[in-house]
Amino acid sequence: MYQPGDMIIYGSTGVCRVKEITTPEFQKGEEKLFYALEPLYQDGVIYTPVDTKVFMRPVITEEEAEALIDKIPTMETAAYHNSVLRELEDHYATYLKSHECGDLIELAMSIYAKKQDLAIQHRKFGAVDERFMKRAEDLLYGELAVALKIDRSQVSTYIANRVSALRTEASVAEA
Repeated sequence: MYQPGDMIIYGSTGVCRVKEITTPEFQKGEEKLFYALEPLYQDGVIYTPVDTKVFMRPVITEEEAEALIDKIPTMETAAYHNSVLRELEDHYATYLKSHECGDLIELAMSIYAKKQDLAIQHRKFGAVDERFMKRAEDLLYGELAVALKIDRSQVSTYIANRVSALRTEASVAEA
């Protein structure tokens, strides 16, 4: 059971802080416990039963975040092309539903590779691709920001700097 103050990933909402464990007003008379969750990057409070079926897990640690970022230069991702929008959405949704940062990185990198391919061909980047790339980045950057104890707006730069440093180290080691 999570405790007040814990930072968790809650379903497709992303990072939430456990505000309290309570029986909300709308449940008075029943003795069912609920988490009151405060989404970090959205307004409002979410009440969910402690025994909910909605996916929940703790936010990754700083060490896990750094190790994940360190793997980025070795990740091989290919652009996924499919003219059937339903199949494209299903493919992308599979990555989001795993709720794993590694999958979110792979999804974002794959869609970014597709964006670059399309730009070279002077073709338009699709709205479905754009929507899923933004969603993957939002979820990923939100969790990494908490894990790394930085502002969400700094995550992209942090990743770029760290990956650049790793590539420089690899070049020096090869020379």
